[in-house]
Amino acid sequence: VRAANAGSQRAPRGAVPSLGFPGDTGLSLSAEAMKINQNTVLQGQRVTLVPYTSAHVPRYHEWMQSEELQRLTASEPLSLEQEYEMQRSWRDDADKCTFIVLDRERWSGQARADEDCMVGDVNLFLTDAEDPTLGEIEIMIAEPSYRGRGFGKEATLMMMSYGVKNLGINKFEAKIGQENEASICMFKKLHFKEVAVNSVFQEVTLRLDVSDQERQWLLEQTNHVEEKSYVELKLPAGVLET
Repeated sequence: VRAANAGSQRAPRGAVPSLGFPGDTGLSLSAEAMKINQNTVLQGQRVTLVPYTSAHVPRYHEWMQSEELQRLTASEPLSLEQEYEMQRSWRDDADKCTFIVLDRERWSGQARADEDCMVGDVNLFLTDAEDPTLGEIEIMIAEPSYRGRGFGKEATLMMMSYGVKNLGINKFEAKIGQENEASICMFKKLHFKEVAVNSVFQEVTLRLDVSDQERQWLLEQTNHVEEKSYVELKLPAGVLET
């Protein structure tokens, strides 16, 4: 859960406002950077990461009717149409990057539709306009049967590696509810250190500065990951979603 495995924001809610980078005309490098994953599939051992499209919204909307997930992610329920609007803004925002987490074994190429294999989502926010190398990371394993099985850990490592290699991230933060001991423990296993506690929001901030040594470790942990084209794998006639 993005709180049973992570932080306190609900990514497609647009919890982080657009930062308005200097000179951002909608075609800026920052905007292009965050759209870079629109045709990207990352395949790991347990999970496959795919871009968040309108086809994923109904299942995502179902998840967020859960009072438990609302509590853990500090979210209010949205209508289905509002969820579609959030997906569209999510796709276009320059300061966010998201993947839907799928069960790779169930998905196995084109055998099943994405929505039948959805496990959760993983996100990066550029939260500091002064420092585009800082990314706030969140992981939500929404399907209870997938928690505690390594899906969240692998998806988080894959997103961190993607951020380092493709988005120029060299510092990560995670904000996690204080009661979410499993998630705090997971991030500490990924070398994050606790740097702050907010008693008002009852959350812990953990941080990882990616030194050369940490970068090497991260890339070693994800050297099995394959990057492929989402269009070629899933969409007919190579037509991108518009």
